[in-house]
Amino acid sequence: MMRAITVKPSSPGSLDVRDVPDPVPGESDLLVDGLALGVCGTDREIVAGEYGAAPPGHDRLILGHESLGRVREAPPGSGFTPGDLVMGVVRRPDPEPCGACEHGEFDMCRNGRYTERGIKERDGYASQSWTIESDYAIPLDARLDRVGVLMEPTSVVAKAWEQVERVGARAWFEPERVLVTGAGPIGLLAALLGAGRGLDVHVLDRVTEGPKPALVAALGATYHSDEVGKVTSALRPDIVIEATGAGSVVLDVLTGTGGYGVVCLTGVSSAGRTLTVDAGALNRELVLENDAVVGSVNANPRHYQQAAQALAHADLDWLEGLITRRVPLERCHEAYEARPGDIKVVITLDGA
Repeated sequence: MMRAITVKPSSPGSLDVRDVPDPVPGESDLLVDGLALGVCGTDREIVAGEYGAAPPGHDRLILGHESLGRVREAPPGSGFTPGDLVMGVVRRPDPEPCGACEHGEFDMCRNGRYTERGIKERDGYASQSWTIESDYAIPLDARLDRVGVLMEPTSVVAKAWEQVERVGARAWFEPERVLVTGAGPIGLLAALLGAGRGLDVHVLDRVTEGPKPALVAALGATYHSDEVGKVTSALRPDIVIEATGAGSVVLDVLTGTGGYGVVCLTGVSSAGRTLTVDAGALNRELVLENDAVVGSVNANPRHYQQAAQALAHADLDWLEGLITRRVPLERCHEAYEARPGDIKVVITLDGA
């Protein structure tokens, strides 16, 4: 038996660390010792009973989709050996896949019948050991043993940047300036990848104290805490990566870019909040400026590989600065409580 973080989906207050059977690897599976687990807003929604689905035939779900582990056993020909640092892809295509899933683009699934580790109908990585199909395991540079848990959110950002560049490529596109709204993990990692592209990076967040301004400055980027409209008017960015999901911010950035601007929405908004919008003016702005708006969520293995490369070249101290709390497995309840100053909270699975 091993220890795992479990929850009964749709049942607030059901979060519990329990003994569960040790995983049994299949013929092509890796057996992995869990090192760490990242916590994000999706996890907190599942814990609150707002989201999530247990595997068929089970009433509890093992949480966790932001994984980091070390290979204990690997099948011959898998490309992995014991001791390798790995993380697991989150999403799996439907057994009867749509066209996108059939072509390996299951992050773009059309029918919604995909499954996701630790979220939707598949147990996650919040356990002392786990198995993973070798085709869905992503190797990490050995230097990332402390910060490789940031791989999953980085893959989300890598996809967002890929989408921006593909949209921009519909015509001549040589962007110079990017605005990232929100300085949480997604926003800061988006800024990291923007700086790696040689762009003039600006990050907007309401917070004026704590580690966020310094983390942005360390990238050579500029931190802003003014009202959104004021910042966009001054910058007229070529690209906006929106990572807050706040309705008012989303509306402001849609009309805040320069000509031929691309806005990529990565933040998921809460429903039920109504704003008054001049739809005609918004439409006029988007059309006359040839602007584009694209939503982006999840990632496929290609984006994980891009993320692995980005992290391998990043400053380790900077990445470590994103992890503001580390919580041991048996005290995991603390990790799902949002606290002031949090950026990324990590649960340690190996006792370290």
